[in-house]
Amino acid sequence: MKDSLGWQAAYTSPRMDATLKHIALNTKFGPQSSERMLAAACANNFIHLWSLTDGNGGETKMGVFSLGVAVDKLFFIGSQLVALSKTGKVGIWHSMTHNWQVQDVVPISCYDTAGSFLLLGCTNGSIYYIDMQKFPLRMKDNDLLVTELYRDPNSDVITSISVYLTPKTNLCGNWIEIAYGTSSGSVRVIVQHPETVGHGPQLFQTFTVHTAPITRVALTTNHLISVCSEYNHVRSWGVTRFRGMISTQPGSTSLASFKVLTLDSTDVTLDCDGSDTGPFGDQDGEQIFVQKIVPDTNQVFVRLASNGDRVCVIRSVDDSAISSFLVHECEGSNRMGSRPRRYLFTGHSTGGIQMWDLTTALDQYHSKMGSVVASASNGGEKAASPQKPTGSSSQILQGPTPDELLQLIDECEICCTSLNTTPCSTPHASVTHLPGLDYHRQ
Repeated sequence: MKDSLGWQAAYTSPRMDATLKHIALNTKFGPQSSERMLAAACANNFIHLWSLTDGNGGETKMGVFSLGVAVDKLFFIGSQLVALSKTGKVGIWHSMTHNWQVQDVVPISCYDTAGSFLLLGCTNGSIYYIDMQKFPLRMKDNDLLVTELYRDPNSDVITSISVYLTPKTNLCGNWIEIAYGTSSGSVRVIVQHPETVGHGPQLFQTFTVHTAPITRVALTTNHLISVCSEYNHVRSWGVTRFRGMISTQPGSTSLASFKVLTLDSTDVTLDCDGSDTGPFGDQDGEQIFVQKIVPDTNQVFVRLASNGDRVCVIRSVDDSAISSFLVHECEGSNRMGSRPRRYLFTGHSTGGIQMWDLTTALDQYHSKMGSVVASASNGGEKAASPQKPTGSSSQILQGPTPDELLQLIDECEICCTSLNTTPCSTPHASVTHLPGLDYHRQ
């Protein structure tokens, strides 16, 4: 996208021999940060990697690699390409040596990245890490060094993980905070203090408010958000910080409890990118959920992760079904006064891509919330809660209303025989199978 030219096709890959399952793009590669690296993982377990030169549209095939098993996640950490399989394999393409390294580890249930670190939550209850910047290889067998960082006190499966680096954290790791969820429904926060360097992270807080396995957890500057596999049930807390570091005075306060209902298609595999409900967003900003109620729908609900409030409803401009979506925060342009903007990209069944401005939607939401609180205060009443606003003209909704829900499910066929309550077993552990509808709980 260029201001003077608009959208231009920069590269088209050759036709693959198998269905594309995952793609990854690195837009600042090479000595001058002028190259792009494009990786694609196919259903036949092969990973293709191209180097794209900026300006002339040239390409260089960097190689075809294989994990030997299905790829469940593909992404870049800095200039290194990482492929993960839930069976317990990590594949890394090193940008300096151009070597492809495959390492066997414990079966992986979730992951997160922080700086140059790759953290793996595993089925044995341990959290492991790899420092991608140092890329250490053991001398005796040339294997990649994978270090155990922490083990859950109950040895529960680590089903989700979120890493937060405080503003004072340096490259060596000074104060690191990690929130993770387990198969038993517990959410724990562990911290690496400056005083405990060399002794591993220490357990800071434990929350046992869920009764189902945790599928997603997000630790941000102001919030701790967890999602479990029971109808995507969300619990959120406000985080207290002192000089950027998490604090117990007065400690975390419970904010909201709500559900982000989604119905998955039995005809579509759930281990592909592009259908995760979230939460999405920068750790220093507001996190949001993208709620796609039924598979073949032309609309999604955008909701705040902190309290479940509805920010907006996105409907495709041509009424085509939304097949995938992605939330992305773009850096501000060089214009005076520009700021980073958050966009929602939606892929459609017709082969089109539509782009939506979420920054404006969030601004309008906050303006509307301010008017709700002001109107309640001017009337001599207590300010309206974000969960239970008063007044019909400025009502803040959450998920779909009963009428909206009935209209959505009326357009699709509901089959309850093949749905279950367990989360999709992928390294991101985000997408959930659901056991039909429960109107009272929704």
